[in-house]
Amino acid sequence: MYHSWLDRWDERRARRGEEGKETTDFVLDAQRAFPDAKEIASLEEFCGLADQAVADPAFFDEPSGSDQGFQRQDGWLKFPSGISTEIEENNVVWAKITESGSFDQVMVVFHHWNATARNRQIAKYFSRRGITVVEIAMPYHFERRRPGSLHADYMLSANLGRTIQSVRQAVWDGRKLIRWLKSEGYREISVLGMSLGSWVAGVIAAHDPAVSKASLFLTAGSLADMVWTGRATRLIRNSLEPEIELTDLRRAWGPLNMENYVHRLARPDLDLHVVLAKRDKVVLPELSERFMQRLKDAGARPNILQLNCGHYSLAMPPYILLAGLSLKRFLSCADKSPRGI
Repeated sequence: MYHSWLDRWDERRARRGEEGKETTDFVLDAQRAFPDAKEIASLEEFCGLADQAVADPAFFDEPSGSDQGFQRQDGWLKFPSGISTEIEENNVVWAKITESGSFDQVMVVFHHWNATARNRQIAKYFSRRGITVVEIAMPYHFERRRPGSLHADYMLSANLGRTIQSVRQAVWDGRKLIRWLKSEGYREISVLGMSLGSWVAGVIAAHDPAVSKASLFLTAGSLADMVWTGRATRLIRNSLEPEIELTDLRRAWGPLNMENYVHRLARPDLDLHVVLAKRDKVVLPELSERFMQRLKDAGARPNILQLNCGHYSLAMPPYILLAGLSLKRFLSCADKSPRGI
């Protein structure tokens, strides 16, 4: 009976998340995703460029690599994004720093889609245990929100190109922040990603050797499959489905599929921690299980915790407490022993 109530609670939470949202037009917008590309008119051409991006090890490397423009004041850090968009607010990255008093370890947190507040509890908890916490704003969220918009609908939508650009921008921003943290003297850098933030954190961990530990909450490999099957992205699917099939969406969003980077994630100097929800209707358990198996097949040994809750109810006790304790143990040691899924 308790779990039935929990499922209903998750569904009510999902409905609240849909309030004010509308279906949008399906758009290729290839030049946002691939700025050097010529005019692209067909889905097949778009998918061809996406295939090339998957094969390009530098696709998530910021070309300029500029580390200029950082401003720090009163626990806040801001710096220019490496990607410029038509939304001026989105071109400046903001991060909240909660100091621990130690340079031994720092954790960069990537929040979930449509987050409305940073997580002071997480920051306070880990900073008191010697881990500095830096909570970055992903594109179109918090201080970077599009004026007049109640949702971060520009980061994830039926606009194929802008979705790739937004995730790529988040990865570039995160890697730029990590370089700055290294230059400031932080020795061990970890990333924590939640839901959509786990895709950003995972891609960063796959491409940036400065990251030694990655914790991914409510994650899977294929963003295309998550959007197509997930409860929270039903309106996006409604916009996509008349125009594109799932097989083509998988190709189009191939650069955002962490299954394409499992060998990078399996590198021996990267520790992985994953928290999954057995009753998740947003990131379906079968998608998560497939991703975990791909990681294991590539030689990774992720530390996996499965909890009998839903996507949103992970934030409720006792589940969030169990997840937090698991993360604490993971960050405090280099134990790579896998826990079954």
